[in-house]
Amino acid sequence: MAGVQAAFGACAPDRVDLRGDWGQAQFSVDVADDNEERARGLMFVESMPTSRGMLFVYDRPQRAVFWMRNTLIPLDMIFADRTGKITHVHSNAIPLDETGIDGGNDVAFVLEINGGLAERMGIAVGSELRHPSVGADDAIWPCQ
Repeated sequence: MAGVQAAFGACAPDRVDLRGDWGQAQFSVDVADDNEERARGLMFVESMPTSRGMLFVYDRPQRAVFWMRNTLIPLDMIFADRTGKITHVHSNAIPLDETGIDGGNDVAFVLEINGGLAERMGIAVGSELRHPSVGADDAIWPCQ
């Protein structure tokens, strides 16, 4: 158990930590924190390891609507507010579908992972996300 706690002790810019009553998880991430990177997202990615994802970071909380244009793999989209609290989970977004996926208002972060993984792990509304982009003053699970 000490090794698990040590692994979750410090934050890293290329990693997202999640926790909830289901346990804890880590994903290595690419960060999309500007308009160009957010627009490209995971387009044209043909496969992604289970432990990888992409974290979308917004300058300010806002309504976030995603689509799957040119996205070739099913994805789960995990929406979080400025504190890192998960506010919505959209499971198994359909590849190439251009229907809008509305994450709601006041979204500051969106984590995309492989489709179906959030449900299998138990990641749900109320779970907590930790990353250096979550402001220390706001974070419900702050970086150490």
